[in-house]
Formats: sequence, C-alpha cells, structure tokens
Amino acid sequence: MNQNGQTGNDIDQIAQRLAQLLGERGMSVSVAESLTGGRIASRLAAAPEASEWFAGGVVCYWTSVKQTVLDVPEGPVISRPAVEAMARNVARLMGTDTAVATSGAGGPGEEEGQAPGTTWIAAFVGGEVTAELHHFDGEPVEVLAQTEERALLLLEHLVTTS
Repeated sequence: MNQNGQTGNDIDQIAQRLAQLLGERGMSVSVAESLTGGRIASRLAAAPEASEWFAGGVVCYWTSVKQTVLDVPEGPVISRPAVEAMARNVARLMGTDTAVATSGAGGPGEEEGQAPGTTWIAAFVGGEVTAELHHFDGEPVEVLAQTEERALLLLEHLVTTS
C-alpha cells in the first residue's frame, strides 16, 4: 500500500476495465456509499464514457439518511441487511442494472461495536445482491482504499459472470 492508501491493483485501472465492460454490455451502474464517502463514485465518474453507463450515487453517513433515502431497515448499519438494502435500493432509485454499496468502520475507533476495518460491501447485478464482509488493516485512509478496490473488483466480477 502506498502513502495515498492505494493497494496493489491500480484502482483507476479497475474502474477503466469496469467502464469497458459496462459499455460493451449496455449496462448502467449506481453507487450507495457510507464508509467510502463518494470515492467510488469519483472513480467511476472519471472513467471513459462514464456519462453512458454511470447514473450517479448517494453518499449517506447518517443512519437516518440511509433509512429515509435508501430504505435501510432499523438496526445496525454496519451489517449485511443494511448494505444489501443500500445496493438494491440505489439501483431502484437511479434506475440502473447494477449497483455497489459500502458501509463500515473506517477507524481509528470502533463504530456500532465493530472493530476498525470492519467493512460490508454489496453489489446488485442481475436482480441479485451479493454481500461480503471484510476486516481490513491499516489507517483509515488505507481501509477506505481497500474497501474501494474490493467493491470495484466485486462489481467487475459479478458483471463479468452475469
């Protein structure tokens, strides 16, 4: 990981591959971000031909915003049900074929009783939601970079295999 919190894969390259894949398949994507605070949306917006396949996103830190805008159920927001609802509902809200969502404890302290680095990522592709739990190491900027990378890789994998 470098000083900017970037991991082994170049995140911009992943976004470019995803851009090509979505464009080739005529698919669209939206994002729902809590932990990553718009970083994924920013990467996608900078990728080639983004206006053709990237609808936009919702950045929501407050639990009340997650519940009101994205219909996240009552309870912990660093959880599988929360991130699955975020992915499914941002796709519905934006009218996209695919979506990716992130929620977690970036650190340096615990959140909702979850250790720093605890991250839930979900992707919505083909009408199905796939969620993953990760425990990333490092400073907050490193946790964010690892989450961003893993979210884009999950979405890329699911679009490729759909």
